Amino acid sequence: MTRPIHATLLAAALIALTSAAQAAPPAKQVATVNGKPIPQTRFDTIINSQMAQGQPDTPQLRDAVKERLIRIELLAQEAEKKGMDKKPAVAAQIAMTRQDVLIGAYLQDYVKAHPVTDDMVKAEYENLRKTLGEKEYKARHILVESEDEAKAIIGKLKAGEKFEELAKQSKDPGSKERGGDLGWSNKASYVKPFSDAMSALEKGKTTETPVKSDFGYHVIQLEDVRDMKAPALDEIKPQLTQRLQQQMIEKHINDLRAKAKVQ
Repeated sequence: MTRPIHATLLAAALIALTSAAQAAPPAKQVATVNGKPIPQTRFDTIINSQMAQGQPDTPQLRDAVKERLIRIELLAQEAEKKGMDKKPAVAAQIAMTRQDVLIGAYLQDYVKAHPVTDDMVKAEYENLRKTLGEKEYKARHILVESEDEAKAIIGKLKAGEKFEELAKQSKDPGSKERGGDLGWSNKASYVKPFSDAMSALEKGKTTETPVKSDFGYHVIQLEDVRDMKAPALDEIKPQLTQRLQQQMIEKHINDLRAKAKVQ
């Protein structure tokens, strides 16, 4: 689905307001409105954006973009006549839009200058496989506030009460109505105390002592275990590449933050 033309143009109009008072060398124009030029570069940027999202470059598209730019310029001129661009809230929004565009361009340039290599992707893939493990677990749990509550539940289970019935006491709203069923998941899906206790159980067994986590105290029952087939590298390469790019960007931002003088 292509991005709506009016959304792209609105962003362009907001940015245009920030540069209205700045001097600029003569440039090719797509149109003039009340003597004020609409730069060809603005028109080309929007056309290129639409084409990048799958929109064919047609005379109809060009006419629509040109007409919309004219209408936006008319409205922008009227807004400026009324001093809308001087209002603090509007000026702040214009400034933030300008910053967003600058940041987007800067980060694109940064990613281009710091490409993610195949070796980096392969290393990330291997780390992911280690994190996920080679098994999937089907478990149930009951989450309660206190250790004493968890011990009492374990005692009731040993006395023959049904796990599914006792699970109705659970603090976990997502599983309590399903008898505590968590479905199939790998170890990485859970916090470490939970995953360690779960993976140490034999099939059909329940934890003998409460398992403490940041959420409270768990009583865990392991129903089944199966081998997990990891996705092939090629299947998730785009996601891994994007994740590595995000990590690089986050590190770069943290480095800038550490060097910056912020008062």
